[in-house]
Amino acid sequence: MYSTILITGFAGGVIRGLVGFIKHYYSYKNVSFKLNYFLTMSFLSGIIGLLAVAAVKEVGFTLLGTFTPALAFIIGYAGGDFIENIYKIIIKKSSLYPLDKE
Repeated sequence: MYSTILITGFAGGVIRGLVGFIKHYYSYKNVSFKLNYFLTMSFLSGIIGLLAVAAVKEVGFTLLGTFTPALAFIIGYAGGDFIENIYKIIIKKSSLYPLDKE
């Protein structure tokens, strides 16, 4: 059961990375797609989701008495979002992506 929770946390992180990419891709013109960068960032997002789930599970947080794979997916998704927003606060920018200057 613990491996299922970690896998769904990883999947939540990957989905968060995919949503971030799609948001960036459709927000700006002339965005190039780099497969290696996309796969690397998706994997890192998954790792962040997995670590967020492992940390929350280790602390013993439960919602409604059980720690389900669905909850792990949500924590995995939100873990990456939380880290991204903390980073934006630290660098004092509203976006992590530099605008391409033409």
